[in-house]
Amino acid sequence: MTTISVVRKDGQIAIAADTLTKWGSGKESAKYIRNSGKIIRIEDNFIAVTGNATFKMILKEYFMDKSQSISLHSVDDIFQTWNKLHLKLKEKYFLMPEEDKEDAIESSRMDVLIANPHGIFGVSGHRTVQEFSRFYAYGSGSDYALGAMWAKYESHEINAETIARKSIEAAAEFDDGTGLPLDSFTFTAR
Repeated sequence: MTTISVVRKDGQIAIAADTLTKWGSGKESAKYIRNSGKIIRIEDNFIAVTGNATFKMILKEYFMDKSQSISLHSVDDIFQTWNKLHLKLKEKYFLMPEEDKEDAIESSRMDVLIANPHGIFGVSGHRTVQEFSRFYAYGSGSDYALGAMWAKYESHEINAETIARKSIEAAAEFDDGTGLPLDSFTFTAR
């Protein structure tokens, strides 16, 4: 359970995430867990991840491996990178394939948002890659986050970072799978 968001506005890009981890009915907040962040930085890319808490460690290790050919600068680059990652998830990290016969494609079981100077992108569990023009959110509180971003985006007084932060705060207020404090990063778009 988590909520992550990205925003692109007026030449700025922001990414934000809550820090709560849930295991069933148990909650592990940043008050007790030092490595509670859900955003990892790989060169000029910020990647926020939903799903099992182990995915954050897997992604960090995978992307830090210099033998990997990795580019996250376009939809096509991200799709190719994520397909290679999915293979590694199965071979090295023991991803359990889903048994749902209705899905035509095996899931990677995580949704991620990617923010870099080239844009803001989302990768769904089935490796669908989208480039967003304004904002987006994934996770258990995404409906609240999207509503907050929609309500704030047109205001000339509010920048990308504030919109991203407010989206996570709104999710934390109403979604029991989202908790503060939050992490956020902001930088200039190309």
